[in-house]
Amino acid sequence: MDRLKQAELVNYLREFATESRWEKITEVAEQRTRHITVVVEDIYQSHNASAVLRSCDGFGIQDVHIIENKNEFDASSQVTIGADQWLTLHRYKKEGIDNTEACFKRLKKQGYKLIATTPHEDDTNLNDLSITDKTALVFGSEIDGISNRAKELADGFVKIPMAGFSESFNISVSAAVCLYNITRRLKESDILWKLSEEELDDLKLEWLKKSIKAGEQLEKAFLNQ
Repeated sequence: MDRLKQAELVNYLREFATESRWEKITEVAEQRTRHITVVVEDIYQSHNASAVLRSCDGFGIQDVHIIENKNEFDASSQVTIGADQWLTLHRYKKEGIDNTEACFKRLKKQGYKLIATTPHEDDTNLNDLSITDKTALVFGSEIDGISNRAKELADGFVKIPMAGFSESFNISVSAAVCLYNITRRLKESDILWKLSEEELDDLKLEWLKKSIKAGEQLEKAFLNQ
């Protein structure tokens, strides 16, 4: 669909949404970023899976990459409270291949540095982590953390500074802490972290369709005119 046709479609669909809803869509989209993305590997507890998605939505992370080598990622709607529908989820769960490697290769091709969140001898303190480059934060399973393959393929490691006896937080807390720290610093920087105009237009159209009853059907009717 060309940009002019897309703009006409948006104007048509806006007739079925309230003005306040459209203003909210525009406001939230302006705060979305793909400069930072999140990767989760083999998370199996639905509460943790849901909490990570809710944190991504809350801190403006648009893309979440979900690796399912051993465990199925099952988010609970009671925890996400619908946050997952506003995110772009990329799932890697093909049988017979290393889904971790497939995910990492794709992200590196897109220009991301893969930073694994795990205590490691070569890790960087979260407060010192460079965010100049596009960065993918990798979080591992609840018991084992990230896999050995993820460690091999990662470009670096980061840890949250701890002041107690515990070595680390659980996955959902770690994700929230890391995303708060990084997105705060990102918005205070001169880095061009926002979505492009084309990405914004695509995202606002997608969200608008989800915000109105029978959005997909209305789109088809418009395009068939």
